[in-house]
Amino acid sequence: MFSDSVIDSVTIQAYLETHYRVHGEVPFVLQIGQVSPDLLSLYARHNVNCAAFLTGCNPFSRAVSEPENRERQTSLGAELTRRSLTFVEGIGQHPSNNWPGEESFLVLGLDLEAAKTLGERFEQNAIVWCGADGVPQLIVLR
Repeated sequence: MFSDSVIDSVTIQAYLETHYRVHGEVPFVLQIGQVSPDLLSLYARHNVNCAAFLTGCNPFSRAVSEPENRERQTSLGAELTRRSLTFVEGIGQHPSNNWPGEESFLVLGLDLEAAKTLGERFEQNAIVWCGADGVPQLIVLR
């Protein structure tokens, strides 16, 4: 499925297994390939039909310092705010590996092309995008 990617299969597998936790009024977890009734409820409350789970942390899955990750995430938040997008804080965390959780945002109403562009701008290997069906998909960018 991801055979044309430059990203190694172990990293892609980790992305597929990660729990994408959405904070906010009603916290919930997104998992790749599994419909999220909580996400669909959030869509209805905000009158949207798609969302993207994005981070600015650890460019191209290279661990960087906590201050650099904080700066990158702040920059992503500022860009979302500048674009007047609605977003909820979250964290992507693999349930069993040692990779630290990455602060993230669930951005409501962000179409796939705009989400891919932001992911590329913030040097990410992949993003999570959810369409109208409420099923998170791993979108590999490289």
